[in-house]
Amino acid sequence: MRNMERYSGKRVLVVGMARSGVAAAKLLHKAGAKVVINDSKTAEALGDALAPLADLDIEYRLGCPAGECLSGIDCMVISPGIPDTAAFVVKAKEMGIYVIGELEMAHQLSSGEMVAITGTNGKTTTVTLLGEIFRNAGRTTHVVGNIGYPYSAAGFDSKDGDMFVCEVSSFQMETAETFHPRCAAFTNLTEDHLNRHGTMENYALTKMRMFANMTAEDVAVFNADDPALAPYIGMVKAQVLTFSRVGEVENGAFVRGGVIVTRMNGVESEVCPAKDVFIPGPHNLENALCAACMATACGVPAEVIAHTLRTFRGVEHRIEFVRELEGVRYINDSKGTNVDSTIKAVQTMQRPTAIILGGYDKHSDFAPMVTEMVKSPFIKEAVLIGVTADQIERQCIEGGFTAVHRAATLEDAVNQCRALASDGWNVLLSPACASFDMFPDYEARGRIFKELVHALK
Repeated sequence: MRNMERYSGKRVLVVGMARSGVAAAKLLHKAGAKVVINDSKTAEALGDALAPLADLDIEYRLGCPAGECLSGIDCMVISPGIPDTAAFVVKAKEMGIYVIGELEMAHQLSSGEMVAITGTNGKTTTVTLLGEIFRNAGRTTHVVGNIGYPYSAAGFDSKDGDMFVCEVSSFQMETAETFHPRCAAFTNLTEDHLNRHGTMENYALTKMRMFANMTAEDVAVFNADDPALAPYIGMVKAQVLTFSRVGEVENGAFVRGGVIVTRMNGVESEVCPAKDVFIPGPHNLENALCAACMATACGVPAEVIAHTLRTFRGVEHRIEFVRELEGVRYINDSKGTNVDSTIKAVQTMQRPTAIILGGYDKHSDFAPMVTEMVKSPFIKEAVLIGVTADQIERQCIEGGFTAVHRAATLEDAVNQCRALASDGWNVLLSPACASFDMFPDYEARGRIFKELVHALK
C-alpha cells in the first residue's frame, strides 16, 4: 500500500454508503485512518450494505446530513454522485478540510500499474475487453471504477505487479488530483450530463483531467474518427496514438484490407481480421481497436489480443441477447443511457425492431437519435416510458417517426412490444436516458427487463 502517511491518524469522513463508500472506508481503515462514515439513510435502511464494516473500529454518523458531521474532520471522501459544488462540500473546503473522491483516494493508496479509459460511450465494453486481454497475457488484473467495482475494493489487497484497468467518468474527475495512468484513452465525445456540467466544453475539460499528470513517458490514445476530440489532443504531454475504423493512422490501430493492424513507431503487427471480432456492430469495432491500441502500447503480443477479440462475449446490459420467443429476439441495452449510445444500438439492428425509449431527464436533445431511427430500415416501432416520454414523442413526430406508443411501466412496454413484434423481429431496450426516474441504476433496469422477458409465456 502506497502513501499511507497521507491518511494515517487522520479523521476521515466518508460520505455515502453505496459500494464505493463502503470499500473506501475499509481501505482507509487499513491505511490507519480514523474513519467516520455518513449517509442520509439510517443503519436499518442500509441493512446488509454495512456488513463489510462490522468488525472494524469505525464511527457511524448515519441518518443525518453530511454537513452536520464536519467538526474535527481532516479529510472528506465523496462518491461520484455528489457534485463538488454541493453545499456541504463547499462548506468543508472553506473549513480547510481536504476533499477527495473515492477514485482518487484509492489510486493514491493502491499498489500496481494503472491504465484508464474515459469517453461518453464505449467505456464499459472497452475496459472489460482490455481487462480480459491483460488477463490472457498473464497479468493479475482488476477492472475498476465507473464500471461498478470500486477501485478501493480492488486496491485493498493490491500488489506492485497488479494491473488496474479503470473506467473513468467525468464525475470522478471533478476531484482528481494525482490520478496518473500509464496509458489512457478517450473513446468519443457526445452530449451527456449537461445537467451537471452545464456546457459541452466543461464536460470535455473535466474528462481531460484524466490526462493532466501524464508525461512524455506515458501514452494517450484518441479516436481519430471523432472530430469532437481533435481540439483536445494537443493538450496532452504524453505520446499520442490514435485508432480509426475508416482510415490508416500514423501510429495506433486501424483496419487495412479487412484486417486490424497496429503500428507503433513504424513497426506494424497484424492482429486479426476485423470480421473475427465476436461482439457485433461498428461501435464495437472501434472499442476493439481502442483496446488493441492500448494493449500493444503496454507490450501485449498481437496473438493474445487476437485470441481475446475472437472470444470476448461482451458485457451485461450492452446489446445483450436475452431470449428468443416465437421468433422474436429480446435485446437488453439498458447501458444505452444517452442519445449517442442508443444511436449505436440502432445502427447494430439487422431485423425489424420495436425499441423501448425514455427515462430520467439529463437535458438531452433526442433529434439526432430520431434522425437515425428514420434512416434505419429496421426501426419500425417505439414504445416510450419515463419522464422524457413527452419530449421523445414530440421530437419523434417532428422528425418524421410516427409509430410511437406510450407505456406506464417497463412491464407495460415489454407487453406492448411483444404485441407489436412478430416472427423475425427484435425487441430492443435502449432508453437513451438514465434510469433514475424509475430504477436505482441502469443495471437494475436491465435486470428487471430480463426478468420480464424470461417471464413471458
